[in-house]
Amino acid sequence: ALKWAFALILIVAAVVGNIYFADRSLLYRVIGVLLIGGVAIAIAAYTRQGKAFLELLKQARIEMKKVVWPTRQETTQTTLVVVLVVAVMSLLLWGLDSLLGFAVSGLIG
Repeated sequence: ALKWAFALILIVAAVVGNIYFADRSLLYRVIGVLLIGGVAIAIAAYTRQGKAFLELLKQARIEMKKVVWPTRQETTQTTLVVVLVVAVMSLLLWGLDSLLGFAVSGLIG
């Protein structure tokens, strides 16, 4: 709990410091926030939850390597099919909307 409290204090200090030094260069403020945020993340990584999160990231990276990604040709073909289906459906819905609009206009007068 002490590590989490210290990390939270650092993040609050970075935000308050960024507001306090608003008249300074944006570059310096960004560098300061990134450094302090990095230290806060490093401290949080040494907690039980932080270690579990890092393990989760490692496992996710391993699973990402197992994924079979589509080739460029497969991606292009799938994208073209999706665009074609969307175009056809939009024309059908436009036609149906127009037809129903004319029918309702005819009924109403």
